[in-house]
Amino acid sequence: MTDQGRLAGRVAVITGGAQGIGLAIARRFAEEGASVVLADLKIETATNAASDLQGAGLNAVALAVDIGWDESVKTLAGEVERRFGRCEILVNNAAIGMDTHIETMSMDDYHRVIRINQDGAVCMTMAFVPLLKKAARGRRVLNVASIQGLRGWPNQLAYATAKGAIVNFTRAASCDLAPHGITVNAIAPGFVDTPMSILPDGSHEYDSDWFRDIYVKYGRIPMRRFGHPVDMAGPAFFLCSDDSDYVTGQILSVDGGASATF
Repeated sequence: MTDQGRLAGRVAVITGGAQGIGLAIARRFAEEGASVVLADLKIETATNAASDLQGAGLNAVALAVDIGWDESVKTLAGEVERRFGRCEILVNNAAIGMDTHIETMSMDDYHRVIRINQDGAVCMTMAFVPLLKKAARGRRVLNVASIQGLRGWPNQLAYATAKGAIVNFTRAASCDLAPHGITVNAIAPGFVDTPMSILPDGSHEYDSDWFRDIYVKYGRIPMRRFGHPVDMAGPAFFLCSDDSDYVTGQILSVDGGASATF
């Protein structure tokens, strides 16, 4: 649907919207009537994804952005303003993965993860606040954190640190933006089947014996399966819909119960 639905008439910008969780959220928002902007560094992939959504009768465009570069973020905000004049929903989803252990990582690797996964969300939010303030209603910022931002994790020092910062950025930003009628919330996915789940040797993280034994057989994930991107779309929709008008500064774990067993 394009002219009706619970997000009809709203503009939603989703970083990392070309694939995975970002694309699943974009599709759900578009199905609810929003005009979605797939903002991604992988512009060819984003363009193909937007074409697929358009082929289904949905409103979608692809725009290039490198959230690790402030000028690229400003250019994106300017293009969204030129095309739409406003933005009701911003989803800070884009991130990179990298194995980092405190004894072996370089500071360059650490800063690269922080620059994209942490600073990128802050920069995007700062750039889009003026466009959010122009919207009449339904003004939302949704950050994609991680259960790694709530718990420690081996070999993920930089990623977990960045996602932990996103958790508190969500809370702090919600206080600053509430007077403008802008809510700021986050989802914290657990194990989700995305391109980031592919290990350096090309195998799939969820096909490993350790994952199947600990998280499935012995129930460290009570639902006994990994998540799919579409599992993130429903909670994201709730936090960006009118149903969440009085919800802000909250972190919703979407992890099949994994965080309940830690």
